[in-house]
Amino acid sequence: MKLVIVGGVAGGASAAARARRLSEDARIVLFERGPDLSFANCGLPYYIGGEITDRDKLLVAKPALLRDRFRLDLRPRTDVEAIDRARKVVRVRSLAEGRVYEETYDKLILATGAAPLRPPIPGIDLPGIHTLRSLGDTDRIKAAIDRGVARAVMVGAGFIGLELVENLVRRGVATTLLELQDQVLPPLDKEMTAPIAAALRAHGVALRLSESAEAFEPDGDGLAVRTKSGQRLPADLIILGIGVRPESGLAAAAGLAVGPRGGIQVDPHLRTSDPDIYAVGDVLEVPDYVTGAPTQVPLAGPANRQGRIAADHIFGRDSRYRGTQGTAILRIFEMAAAMTGISEKLLVRAGRPYQKVYVHPTQHAGYYPGARPMTIKLLFEPGRGTILGAQIVGEEGVETRIDVLAMALQARMTIFDLEEAELAYSPQFGSAKDAVNMAGFVAGGVARGDYAQVHVEDLPALVREPSMMLVDVRMRTEYDGGAIPGAVNIPIDELRERLDALPPGRRLIIYCQAGQRGYVATRLLRQLGHDAANLSGGYKMYRMSHPDR
Repeated sequence: MKLVIVGGVAGGASAAARARRLSEDARIVLFERGPDLSFANCGLPYYIGGEITDRDKLLVAKPALLRDRFRLDLRPRTDVEAIDRARKVVRVRSLAEGRVYEETYDKLILATGAAPLRPPIPGIDLPGIHTLRSLGDTDRIKAAIDRGVARAVMVGAGFIGLELVENLVRRGVATTLLELQDQVLPPLDKEMTAPIAAALRAHGVALRLSESAEAFEPDGDGLAVRTKSGQRLPADLIILGIGVRPESGLAAAAGLAVGPRGGIQVDPHLRTSDPDIYAVGDVLEVPDYVTGAPTQVPLAGPANRQGRIAADHIFGRDSRYRGTQGTAILRIFEMAAAMTGISEKLLVRAGRPYQKVYVHPTQHAGYYPGARPMTIKLLFEPGRGTILGAQIVGEEGVETRIDVLAMALQARMTIFDLEEAELAYSPQFGSAKDAVNMAGFVAGGVARGDYAQVHVEDLPALVREPSMMLVDVRMRTEYDGGAIPGAVNIPIDELRERLDALPPGRRLIIYCQAGQRGYVATRLLRQLGHDAANLSGGYKMYRMSHPDR
C-alpha cells in the first residue's frame, strides 16, 4: 500500500501517524506546501503575545520525530499541483528546487486546509496588512510588533480575531476591532456576547461594530482603514480575521464533488466521490451533528479525528465520522466563552422548533471563597427535551461545563438527563446541584409546564398589553440600583402580605436578578390563581440584552 497525503498540520499529520500505527509495511508520503509539517496553529496568537515564549513549542511533531518514529517520507516545501485520477498519480513541484515530477498513489488523502479570506478591498495588498495561518505569518506579525507598533486594527471579531486582540493588548498595542455584524463572536447568540464586549472595552479595545472596511490606504509611515461609515482609522499594523475558505481547488480541478461553499464532499468514511481519495480537515463539507445539514467548521479537534478515521478506513476498519457539533471555547482577558451544538439564530433561520432557558450559577459552591458567576444558555427540543445546543460565558468553570454539555449533546441526551447527571462535587470545584444540573432543572420545569416563562425579547410586545404588570421581586436596594422600566417592586419575602397590590385579572411578568426568586414567586402566584410567568434569566439577562441601558 502506498498512501500519499497532501497537507500536514492537524488532519494530514494525524492521518500519517495513524496509518503507520496500523501498517508497518505501508509506504507513506506526506507533502506539505509550507516548511512546517505539523505545528500548533491554535497557539500562534499566544506566541505573538509572548505568553508562549519558545517558538519550538509550537512544532507539535518535528520532522526528525516523524521520520525516525513513524518512518514517513516527508516532502516539505512541495506543492501538489494536480491529480490524475485515471493514472493514480499526483503532479508535484518542489518549491526549493523548482523541479516538477509525478508521484503514484494507491490511496490519497487531501488535507489542504483553508486559507484566510482576503476580499477584493482596495489596498488590501499593501505592506503591513496580514493574515494569520502559518508560522511564517506569525513570525512576520511578531517581528512587526517587536520593531514597535503603537496602533493596530483587527478586522473581524471571530475566534482568531479576539485571540489576536487579546495578545496585541498584552503587547501594549492600542487596538481597534472592526466587525461587520452588530456583535463580537458571531457564532454565538448576540446576548451571550455582551460580557465579552464589556471585557474588551474594559481593556481599552475600541469596538467598531456594524462596521466594515471600505479601503486600506497609506498614511505617512503607516496605514489607515477607511470604513463604510466614513471613519478613518490610522494603524501601524492591520490584521484580517474575517473568515476562511476551503483550499479545494486541487480537488475541484480533479473533478471531485465540491459543495456550493467550496468544501469537498465526503461520505461517512471521509471518502470523496473517488473511492481511492479521502479528505480531512478544514477543506471538508461535513454534516452538522444536530441538523444533519452540510456545514463547514474549521476546528483542530475535528480535523485530528478525521485524519484518524480516514487512515482507519483505508486500512480496513469501519470507522465513521458522526458530524461536527462545533464545540469551541475562547479566552478573552478574564472571560471565557464557549459553545456546542446549534445556536438560536441558526435554529430560527432553519425554522426548527426549540425552547431555551438561561441560568446564572457560580462555578463552585457560593459559600466557598472565590465563587464567580457564569451564564448558561441551553437550547432544547420541545416535548422530548433533546439538547440542541449550549453557550456559556463566565470567568471560571466554563470549560468543564461546556465539555459535559458537549458530551450530553453527542450522546443525544435530554434536559431530563441533565437533571440526573451525577457530577463530581467538592465546594472548591462545584456545587451539590452543579451548574449543569441547574440548567437541566430549569429546562425540565419549562418542558413539563411547571411554570410559564417569557424572554427578554418578548417584553416590548408584552408591555403594550393593558393587562400586563411587570413585578420585580428583588430587594429594594437591588431595585434602586437599576430595574426594568415600568416594573413594580414587591420583594419576594413580602409577596404573600402584599397580594392586594396585584389586581385580579392582570397578567404578571415576574423577574428577579438571575431567575430563581422569580421562579419561586411565579410558582407561588400561579398556585394562588394568578396568571404569572417568570422572565428567563432575570434582570441579569435583561442587562446582557441591553448593555447600553
